[in-house]
Amino acid sequence: MVVKEIFNSLRPQQWIKNLFIFAALIFSQNISTLSLVAKTVVAFVSFCVISSALYILNDLKDIEEDKLHPVKSKRPLASGRLKKSHAILSFFVLSALAFILAVTLNINFLMVTLVYFILQIAYSFWLKHVVILDVFVIAAGFLIRVVAGGLAIEVSLSSWLLICTILLALFLAMGKRRHELVLLDDEAKDHRPILKEYNPYFLDQMIAVVTASTVIAYCLYTISPETVDKFGTTHLLYTVPFVLYGIFRYLYLIHQRYEGGTPETLIIKDKPLLIDIFLWIGTAVFILYLR
Repeated sequence: MVVKEIFNSLRPQQWIKNLFIFAALIFSQNISTLSLVAKTVVAFVSFCVISSALYILNDLKDIEEDKLHPVKSKRPLASGRLKKSHAILSFFVLSALAFILAVTLNINFLMVTLVYFILQIAYSFWLKHVVILDVFVIAAGFLIRVVAGGLAIEVSLSSWLLICTILLALFLAMGKRRHELVLLDDEAKDHRPILKEYNPYFLDQMIAVVTASTVIAYCLYTISPETVDKFGTTHLLYTVPFVLYGIFRYLYLIHQRYEGGTPETLIIKDKPLLIDIFLWIGTAVFILYLR
């Protein structure tokens, strides 16, 4: 029973976020190099473990606030099904395991893992209470994953890839904040104090800016001289419709279905969005590897 509750506290459904680590492998055209694939898998597992440890720490920190949330109150710690002592022990064991895995790769990957670890702790205890900066820290987590993937296999990353990643991550983070506001309504500030600094209109304005910037940045990435020289093709432009549809579908889910609180779950649950992502990946892989 304890093991089951600890596993649920790891939030395995959120491990999908760590798939960003594979971006460097795919866009460096090394997906057929088994040694680099193996390193990327180790990096992925390392980030799954370290992120799960941090989720436990966050649950320990927010246990009283989570009890007021209609969904988070059902988590093992908030519901009382998991003892704090077991959660604390799990945090230290998982953190140690993650850093051991990181050491097996290289010192640069270890350092970026440490940066991620420190940043997320700072977010849990301080930065999540700083307006606007809180969503930037969430977005930085995705950017660090992409950078970590590049460091794990020791390849350079396109500046365009990093720009698109941070913009997309900001889009998801702001959508998450908007969902929390709509879901909790007048009780929002009681669950998460920083929400009193936001309102749906303000978030919609920021989302609009980030959405347009994401689309423009991705379009420029596909046709930039750097990308064309690297991949020897301008055909990545044909992946743009999938990006547009994915963003529009996500906006539809946020505004019409009032979803977006957990992007990782929404992506899996919404079939049109999931199909679109697979089509984008398939088209990109075909253009980069099979054309």
